[in-house]
Amino acid sequence: MIVRWGLDELAAVLEELDVDQPLLVASERWSPDDIPVRVRATWQEVPSDRIEDAAAAAHEADAILALGGGSAIDLGKAISAETALPLVSVPTTYAGAEWTTFFGIRDPDRRMKGGGGGAHLAGIVYEPRLTYDLPKQESAGTAMNALAHCAEALYVENHNPEADAEALEGASLIAEWLPKVAAGGFRERGRDGLLRGAMHAGAALGKSGLALGHAMAQALGGRYGLPHGAMNAICLPPALRFNEPVAPEAIARFAEAIHAERADTGAEALARLGGLERLRDFGVPQEELGEIAAAAADRAGAKANPRPASPDEIEELLRSVW
Repeated sequence: MIVRWGLDELAAVLEELDVDQPLLVASERWSPDDIPVRVRATWQEVPSDRIEDAAAAAHEADAILALGGGSAIDLGKAISAETALPLVSVPTTYAGAEWTTFFGIRDPDRRMKGGGGGAHLAGIVYEPRLTYDLPKQESAGTAMNALAHCAEALYVENHNPEADAEALEGASLIAEWLPKVAAGGFRERGRDGLLRGAMHAGAALGKSGLALGHAMAQALGGRYGLPHGAMNAICLPPALRFNEPVAPEAIARFAEAIHAERADTGAEALARLGGLERLRDFGVPQEELGEIAAAAADRAGAKANPRPASPDEIEELLRSVW
């Protein structure tokens, strides 16, 4: 996969891939005027569960160009899988979706409607300027999603030295720059640093996989249409506490990377920078935590976790952050 920095590299990446008529997938926040290339058509219902209609919009395109956060890129991946067209992503958050072939399908209300795999990843172009106006909570949430990628890459079932190196570099950069961005300082350097951290986090994800924290976050977000990053910010600390007895060395390495005495409290402190603390703050019903836990236990991330987690144990974790 081709990875470049700077939006002025986008045309060269498309040319290298022999692409000249992509379908642009982007929410109404963005338009073709925001990118320095011409597109064949534009799909702006993001997120969307109308995958067949979106794929039909690409019938004369030779690639999919996804501009936006995880929702836009996941939709781009779904269209790529449906059409077999290559996908080039231009991320505008720190979500890391650009690194995996798997995707979730959400309706316009952000509720999960399924998912799949098989996207044809071809390129990524990172441009920090596109993240300058990202709101504080979304910045913190998607950065914490990236941080969860780093943490889980160190102890997930398929962890490996190459992914570990990416994870530790990503975690260090996120921990260094998220406080500065949240405080409103170092606008350009801070955004560049966070995006570089997210790039390493995404690479770690692509080389390893997801674990329990993500399984809980996915179950919450899919059920209630809640932001995936915010749910990861809240679910990561209890997942770290749960896994510490079986993965103490990995979690200690993560704590060191984020410059914290303990991994869980360090992650909590970073999440608080975006006001991300309790599930009740997002309207999650306490009486439904058992159902959420059961759904989380069935997810791939829970099954790849280093410590098996029963629905009852997951419910206890969710209650600890409710």
